[in-house]
Amino acid sequence: MKTTFKTLMLLALLGFTAACSDDDDDALKIQAHDQNQMMTVMHDMMAEMETMKMTQDPDIDYAEMMKMHHMGAIEMAELELKSGINSEMKTMAQAIVEAQKKEITQLDSFLATSTPTTMNMKFHMQMMEGMNRMGKQADLQIITGNIDQDFATLMIGHHQSATEMAQMQLLMGKNTQLKSLSTMIVEEQNKEIAQFQTWLLANRSK
Repeated sequence: MKTTFKTLMLLALLGFTAACSDDDDDALKIQAHDQNQMMTVMHDMMAEMETMKMTQDPDIDYAEMMKMHHMGAIEMAELELKSGINSEMKTMAQAIVEAQKKEITQLDSFLATSTPTTMNMKFHMQMMEGMNRMGKQADLQIITGNIDQDFATLMIGHHQSATEMAQMQLLMGKNTQLKSLSTMIVEEQNKEIAQFQTWLLANRSK
């Protein structure tokens, strides 16, 4: 009787161990942020934006910050093009590189001919608050080391902060050229956010 009981207990223990092993195989793999190239790009971009000398002119500060923001997106997209595997993510990365390089050209054109004309502390404070939110949100992201998934995950937050910045320019900026650009950024990046979300939902277990 004791032998039978011991045998049953051993089988139960082996079954539990196997189940735990299966759970470990299916468990989400998490990579430390300081070991992830995509996250490093995000942190470097935010650090550069934080040290930018602000004029408190909404249009000029917006153009400078959006240029830095775009450069971060391009660098992340180029990492995806270099090391990613998924064809859909690589296609989106290429589109981001092409679109945002064109937008940087527009921002440079505006900045080359502009001088501060107004001071808007409300815009300045809200922009700083937005940067802080972006930084905190990035630090909360779960990073796996799968470059395709990390690219999609981080670009959602990156695009959300860009659309927030663009909406602030539409609300408080004056330059019509920038307003047209801001409207396009909101529309296009919201579409891309939806694409990234759909892809992540379809590929979350892969």
